[in-house]
Amino acid sequence: MKQSHRIDQHGQTYDAFPDYASLAALRAWCEGLPARTAVERYLSHRRVQAQSSRGMLGRIGRRLIDIAEANGRDDLAAVFRDRYTKHARRGMNVHRAIEALRELQDREPQISDDLDLWLAPRVSLALRRMGVRTFAELTLRVPRRNRWWSEMVGIGPASAHRIEAFFLRYPALTESARRLVERSERTQRVIWSAVMVARSRDGSRGRYRAPRARCLLSVTTDREAIEAWLSLHEAATTSRTYRKEAERLLLWANVERKRALSSLNTSDAIAYRAFLRSP
Repeated sequence: MKQSHRIDQHGQTYDAFPDYASLAALRAWCEGLPARTAVERYLSHRRVQAQSSRGMLGRIGRRLIDIAEANGRDDLAAVFRDRYTKHARRGMNVHRAIEALRELQDREPQISDDLDLWLAPRVSLALRRMGVRTFAELTLRVPRRNRWWSEMVGIGPASAHRIEAFFLRYPALTESARRLVERSERTQRVIWSAVMVARSRDGSRGRYRAPRARCLLSVTTDREAIEAWLSLHEAATTSRTYRKEAERLLLWANVERKRALSSLNTSDAIAYRAFLRSP
């Protein structure tokens, strides 16, 4: 088992996972053995004079709660907070929770892992209902923008923060996600000339398009207007740069705002500026 360390809520360093003797004492207590007996049987060599048996076991439980919360598993943390369940049933739950936490501590998450292994059940269930089952699917399905969770049913700001914090805790997972996105973008690059736009968004009836009788351009759609504008620039480098930005704006208007480029207003312009700052 890896011997990494964490910082608890009091700023103290502790081993990432309790050792066998600590876990055995905790299990025995949860199965109904008196706290004093459980400590004398498994932890007598660590007990100092006048130290409370319940206090020792409580600290072991709190350590497991910290580990569970650090891994985004509030459901497992709740097992060690519950002091009112019958001993036999609680002992069984504690055993399962310990084994689940041990599995989390013994390995790093992989991009292909099922979300159920790492995220709290409520969060993974909400994602599963949207067809997101693995970290790979989560990486490709989640839009890369601020408030990415706002259109995801069942995912609020608190759950979104836990997911983001989870990726931050595992740099290797984050790097795998970055490479996956890069591969996906290379293979799924959108070519604007191949994008079919609904007539309501092609600009032929754009809110701010000049009436045909007064329009100085003999074009009918936003795409045709952009092509006419690009033809004014003879330098290849300039034309390529302008085309890239024009394509980006046109696709953003059609896909993100679901309207024609010639229907964008001031609020759309502000939103596009924010998008450019954090795509």
